[in-house]
Amino acid sequence: MQKYVINGKKPLYGTVEISGAKNAAVAILPAALLVDGVCRIENIPQISDVTLILRILQELGADVRLINKNTVQIDSTHINRYHVPEKLSRQMRASYYFIGALLGRFGEAVVSMPGGCDLGTRPIDLHIKSFQSLGASVNVVAGYVRASAPEEGLKGTSIYLDQASVGATMNAMLAASTAHGLTIIENAAKEPHIVDLANFLNAMGADIMGAGTDVIRIRGVRELHGGTYSIIPDQIEAGTYMAAVAAVGGDVIIKNVIPKHLDCISAKLMEMGVHVEEMGDAVRVRRMGELRRINVRTMPYPGFPTDMQPQIAACLCLANGTSMVNEGIWENRYRYVSEFRRMGARIQVDGKVAVIEGVDRLMGATLCACDLRAGAAMVIAGLAAEGTTEISRIHYIERGYEKLVEKFQGLGADIKLVEQPDDETRPHSRAV
Repeated sequence: MQKYVINGKKPLYGTVEISGAKNAAVAILPAALLVDGVCRIENIPQISDVTLILRILQELGADVRLINKNTVQIDSTHINRYHVPEKLSRQMRASYYFIGALLGRFGEAVVSMPGGCDLGTRPIDLHIKSFQSLGASVNVVAGYVRASAPEEGLKGTSIYLDQASVGATMNAMLAASTAHGLTIIENAAKEPHIVDLANFLNAMGADIMGAGTDVIRIRGVRELHGGTYSIIPDQIEAGTYMAAVAAVGGDVIIKNVIPKHLDCISAKLMEMGVHVEEMGDAVRVRRMGELRRINVRTMPYPGFPTDMQPQIAACLCLANGTSMVNEGIWENRYRYVSEFRRMGARIQVDGKVAVIEGVDRLMGATLCACDLRAGAAMVIAGLAAEGTTEISRIHYIERGYEKLVEKFQGLGADIKLVEQPDDETRPHSRAV
């Protein structure tokens, strides 16, 4: 067991480089199953979710070779299995992308229900509805999703998503890429990682148009060929460092970003009094004065992302006045609130609304990360707090952030990774 130990109140200065997008990588890597040949994927983040997916690909029979720390070569030519090992797939939510990829490749898929962070119920009914619209038979039995295509294969169709679900949109794209005929996905999600998946598939020979809009058209092809592709920068990792500068103060250049993807985050930080300047493929974030209160509502892209809600809340704990946060996506996003209260934060939660009354200071405390983004928010709070903060259960954080300790140390933060005896982990309270 390991934990983070943070001595706070040190403003951040310098430059940090953003890694490849987690939410793109966890769909693009399973998509390699559709490729008849070798594909080389660059700018993959060094995070535990990516390691799990690469292990699943190897278990299925793919030849997976790490070219360097951020580049992998995958050859799925000789894969002949479509049953994803339960022990691996239950450790992450994104395991459900193997359903669409395997269904498109073999016409068969057996994958356990997704795991990952506990943000509430994770129904996959829209995924199942999409597969069924393409002609597949889908059953959920004993915790497994079992999908099979008819003998003649999947057939293009019209799919209307009742909600603009990112996962269902991407899974439908995977399955439809090699289906017979034209598939039209209406009310599709528009997030940057959906566009990235479409660009990857197109680079391998798929025919997908409209990704990034609410209507995506996919004309199925017989097979995909090998090629090389580089994953986009991580919007949420970049936003996390932006929020850290806002909470702690300082002047940081955040490199390897697509500023357009950050507009929704930049707008809220500027509303709080933070200076954000676009610099080509970088943004400069400065905060010298006090933070102002704001209201935030999470929405699908291009709205404010739910994956940035805990991080912005950490900033608002120190803002002048009373802020309101309305969570429009997940029901369990406020599990971090009890941890923030241990630091002196004043937060009241009523359903999906959190009312945050800014305080003069936070105090270091012993915390437990309860999910990926909440854990990142606790790091931000610890960096801004007086005294020492210790954060355990950091495996949640390592699911989505590459070299977080090293990157913050490079900005002048006093943060380190230390060994923690197993009996030292504090039971986590779910009360908010």
